[in-house]
Amino acid sequence: MFKIFGKLILTMFNIGKLGKFPGTIASGITSLLYIIFFYFNIDYQILFTFFLLFFFASIYLIDLLKNEFKEIDSREIVIDEYLGQSIPILFFYFILSEASASLNFFIIIVLISFIGFRFFDILKPYPISYIDNNFKNGFGVVFDDIIAGVFTTIVLYIFIIIYDKF
Repeated sequence: MFKIFGKLILTMFNIGKLGKFPGTIASGITSLLYIIFFYFNIDYQILFTFFLLFFFASIYLIDLLKNEFKEIDSREIVIDEYLGQSIPILFFYFILSEASASLNFFIIIVLISFIGFRFFDILKPYPISYIDNNFKNGFGVVFDDIIAGVFTTIVLYIFIIIYDKF
């Protein structure tokens, strides 16, 4: 029973088994979820708490269930996409909810962060590629997506600062 539940978490309730691009699908669903949360004004602290729980649980579950998948960083495992995509969205979620930003503006930020995260997650510039190639465990599977999310946050934040000056 624990293995079944663990695999459901890692595959985001079998989203990782959908289509040719499960990572992109998982990132898109993650983005949509945050838009819904923003619409219903779900508290940032609740979302961040769930993020931390999934972060630590994912690392543990990937290591524990590594023999249940074809490889350690299997395409089916998409919880790392949820975690990485959450980094920029949670950052701006906090800022924009505190600033009482409109839902439309938040949606634009989420869409740009989706594109940015997929860019960094697919191309894997250094140090993302280093982590992906050298850490073949739960930490590596999750952390390369975390770094992609941090890169996305930085680029998007710089873009907003430059845009605001014009």
